[in-house]
This record gives sequence, structure tokens and C-alpha cells, in this order.
Amino acid sequence: MINTVKKSPIFYTGEYKKIEKKIKVFLNGQTDFLSTRTINSPRAVGDAIEGIIAENFQVILGDVIKEYSSSFARRAMADLAFTDKNGFYYVVDVKTHRLDTKFNMPNLTSVERLSRFYEEDTNYFSLLKVNYRVKETRIVIKHVTFAPIEFFGWNCLTIGALGWGQIQIANANIVNIIPKNSRKKWMLELCDILLEFYPKEIGKINGRISYFRKIRKYWERRS
Repeated sequence: MINTVKKSPIFYTGEYKKIEKKIKVFLNGQTDFLSTRTINSPRAVGDAIEGIIAENFQVILGDVIKEYSSSFARRAMADLAFTDKNGFYYVVDVKTHRLDTKFNMPNLTSVERLSRFYEEDTNYFSLLKVNYRVKETRIVIKHVTFAPIEFFGWNCLTIGALGWGQIQIANANIVNIIPKNSRKKWMLELCDILLEFYPKEIGKINGRISYFRKIRKYWERRS
């Protein structure tokens, strides 16, 4: 069947905001899924929250989902994925952030991988970001963000020098969501950013080449 809907009915309506509220309520209703030994480990909390979401995401979204999967390799683009009733395909990267930490820069995805994924208009690379605080022996979910990457403003993103370039949240404490932002506009901004980023990386590489030429000459002179 040909998809006649041009944009995601989840992200270009108020549906995604309802999903954010459902996830927050659901997570805050969970008890005893962390021990006193693991609650202060952001990695352990992140793994636990990701696992609970993956196990229950289909139930939380209900009949929005047509097909669902949470079986992905550790380094895959998604933690879970689903197809909605209109044929749109969503991969979801779950990120957790402890609000009393000063700074972190979570990796999102490779610019090359995203550019290939977005060749298909019905594909959505989505982020599910869960902000929490630790209160005694339990965690309290303060805010949930569920949005496609193109809703994240470039003033809160950056590019890390890994492979082709890795899109990162510049500071997990600061996220700027632009509802209904144009994918075309966002991708053109990505291209402009990369066309400035790559020449700077070339300059860095040339500097490293010069440095190790000097190091080699030093070792050639050694007896």
C-alpha cells in the first residue's frame, strides 16, 4: 500500500507530547528496579531505564504501533524500533541524564549513517531522552523528551571527530526542541556545518603529520 501521508502523524501532531507524558508516568510508577549499590551509577540507571522502556514501549504506545522490535546489537543505530499504522518507520535511541551532573555530551549517531537513513522520507531517527534525579533510594523522572533528531536545534548539538563525524548533544542539561521543524532545513544546516567542520579536521591532520615528521627526524639522528 502506498503511503499517502507525507509526515509522521506522531511528530507533526500533538501525539508525541502525549507519549512523553505516558512514559514519564509509567517510569515514575516503577519501583525497586534499582539497588542501593546501582542507583548512583548513571550507566546502571541508564541500562535499567532502557530495559524497562524496551520491554513496555509497545504497551505504552498501544495501537499506534503496527510492528515493534527491541532486538538490536549494542552499537546499532537504535535501542528499539517500530512501524506505525501509516507505514512510517521509527528507530529510537534512548538516552538518560542525571540532572545533578554538571556536564556530559552523549553521542547520537554518525552523520553518514543518518544521511543514508534519511534518504527515505518515511524513516525517523528519534531520541527518547529521560531526565531524572536521585531521591534517597529511588529515582524520580523529571522530564521526558521524545522527538526526531530534526526537532533538536543546532544550538544544542555539535559534531564530534569520530569517523565521518558523530552528532552529539553539546550539553545534556540544555536541549532546544523546535516543534514541527523542517527536515530539509535541518539537513541543509547539517551539510553547512560539516562543510566547515571537515576543512578544520584536515588542518588538524596536517599539523599532526608535520609533528610526526619532526619526531621521525629526531629518531633518525639517534645512535
